[in-house]
Amino acid sequence: MSILGVELRRSAALGAALITVLAGIGALYVAPARWSGGWMSLALITREYLLLMWPLALAAGAWQGRREHRSNVGELFGTTARPRAQRMVPVLGAMALTLGTAYLLVTVAGAARIATSAGYLPLLGFAVVTGVGVLSLIAAAWLGLGIGRLLPAPATAPALGVAGVLLVSVSMFLRPDWLAAAVSPIYGTSQFHAYQTIDNRVSGAVAIWLALLAVAGLILFVAGGWRARTAALVPVLLGLAAAVAVVPRDPAVLDAPVDPVARELVCTDDAPTVCVSRVNTRVLDDLTPLAREGLAALAKLPDAPTAVHEDTATYGHGEATPSRDDVVEVPVRIDRYGGLAHPGVVAVEVVRGLGVPIDLECRQHHEAVERAAAYWLLGREPQSDVGLIPGMIQENPELNAEALALWHGLREVSADEALARVTAVRDAKRACEDPTGLLSRSPR
Repeated sequence: MSILGVELRRSAALGAALITVLAGIGALYVAPARWSGGWMSLALITREYLLLMWPLALAAGAWQGRREHRSNVGELFGTTARPRAQRMVPVLGAMALTLGTAYLLVTVAGAARIATSAGYLPLLGFAVVTGVGVLSLIAAAWLGLGIGRLLPAPATAPALGVAGVLLVSVSMFLRPDWLAAAVSPIYGTSQFHAYQTIDNRVSGAVAIWLALLAVAGLILFVAGGWRARTAALVPVLLGLAAAVAVVPRDPAVLDAPVDPVARELVCTDDAPTVCVSRVNTRVLDDLTPLAREGLAALAKLPDAPTAVHEDTATYGHGEATPSRDDVVEVPVRIDRYGGLAHPGVVAVEVVRGLGVPIDLECRQHHEAVERAAAYWLLGREPQSDVGLIPGMIQENPELNAEALALWHGLREVSADEALARVTAVRDAKRACEDPTGLLSRSPR
């Protein structure tokens, strides 16, 4: 322990860990909204930032690996009776301890922000994803140690840092996908939906690869001759073969797989029912009055929906949930603090479809007519989606002007007449018929 303490004080281990922690936390807090959705989001995004941390660990290991050459003490140490492998253990332990801890500290820094807002914690999945990240940095550091000792030039460390960025980046896009999943520590970490996870079998495959890559670095670092160093190829080949053998091939497992528990709906105890996914349970209380405001507006129509559910469809990254006529599905967005984002748009999104489920095959739409009808139900003047709906940056300015004119027309007739016209638009939407002109004339 005393020798390990000396290594911690005098080696590059603590400095490398500090730089890694600063880089990781800095990357996390540049865009906290990416991981404020919950614990698995944090684990995935932290792993994604191995794109920065892995090359730093690799370069730090290479810098440390040339220490004996830099100090010209290789021949002196070679005359001692103590085996080289035994002398190298404290160096390996110091780099593994500090860089593994660095990864955990980055994760803790993110956890401190979401601890009071995040709800659903998939403990095993979170631990496995985080553990693979820790192992990844240890493997990078040990591989760097071995290469730094093998090529003890001043340019080795910075060259490995650049090469590490390229290696991690390219490995993510290897084809077929299962090969990338087997060797890339950041594969599957780009988040496409709130219920995303990494299958434990994929984590197991990449853990095998990283562990044997670390063994290869260890052999390079402790080996005394070229024959022994050549043996470092054996764990590399074994690791690649084993990872490829055990990684699953199913695209549903590889392509942003869904955690079914995270996607389960959690609902209010009272009616009208409002439901959100388990991973977004913390915003249910904030969403409920806004969703019920939209339901109250829809209740003016006959046979209107009576519940609001979060839209948990993943559109190409998992099975879509079946729609129901008595339920309105709306997206739930999380802000950078883990709360409900864009609350002002919730009621509008409940009403904008007039309570009719989206039919992607129907081409009979008239957005101005539907907007005017929805805003009449809400009792508000129509407004452009730009600046209201997140992600909407442009629309035809004539669209809202037409909707506004139709809305004024509804206000000029009796409430019963206006409701009949809006109901006709809703019925046309259900039947996939053209609603043009239905707000301008009495229904037959």
